[in-house]
Amino acid sequence: MSFATLPDLVLEPMVRAALMEDLGQYGDITTRAVIPPEVRYTARLNARAAGVVSGMQIARIAFHLVDPKLRVETLVADGSPCAKGETLMVIEGSAASILSGERVALNFAGRLSGIASLTAAYVAETRGTKARVTCTRKTTPGLRTVEKLAVLHGGGFNHRFSLSDAILIKDNHIAAAGGVRAVLEATKAVASHMVKVEIEVDRLDQLAEVLEVGGADVVLLDNMDTATLREAVALAAGRVVLEASGNMVLGRIAEVAATGVDYISSGALTHSAQTLDLGLDF
Repeated sequence: MSFATLPDLVLEPMVRAALMEDLGQYGDITTRAVIPPEVRYTARLNARAAGVVSGMQIARIAFHLVDPKLRVETLVADGSPCAKGETLMVIEGSAASILSGERVALNFAGRLSGIASLTAAYVAETRGTKARVTCTRKTTPGLRTVEKLAVLHGGGFNHRFSLSDAILIKDNHIAAAGGVRAVLEATKAVASHMVKVEIEVDRLDQLAEVLEVGGADVVLLDNMDTATLREAVALAAGRVVLEASGNMVLGRIAEVAATGVDYISSGALTHSAQTLDLGLDF
């Protein structure tokens, strides 16, 4: 099975920035004071809890940016499940270099593995249905690329990456522009044939108006209860892609997926995931 990855070149700038932040102006003064430069060691990056792994590629980049001579062996690839106590990566070489890269590597790997693990839990609740779990733009500033990558590692799908990816007409757009018909007609006048159009509705009469006017590829069903979602699926009858969003907590995903919606989006995947407990042990 293949898992989502990106070229090191894309990820390196954010890893380098994190290392610069952590090393400060003078580097790791603790390690420099107590660890002679000739000391070599083997360290193991271990999972202290079960989950789904993400961020191993970034951890490797972090250690190699600190010291290209370090030998880094990834034992559990991004997108793979891990057991409590399992060794995910082995790093060999200068003890000082390993210690200097440790925190940045663990910060990324723990955070991203937490996102992948939570996403996998959401995806598991959709089994037997056509519903796909997708993230949102509710990501940590500067880390959107890797947090969305972690969603893919968990078996989820990505929503748009930025405001320029697609037209997504939200409730405030509708209010400011004068209604559903007004925004859709305005969109049809200017939208490129290469750009998807999604519109948010929170009532069935709005969905009916969207279907009447046309021009939307996707309809976001916002904060609807499960019974209303079923009605929306019946009303749309496959004419548009339907995305359920709002209050999509883990305990509700199975019943929402069973309504027949195409996508379930949740900001919680990225803004509320608990960091997976990982540790670096000498």
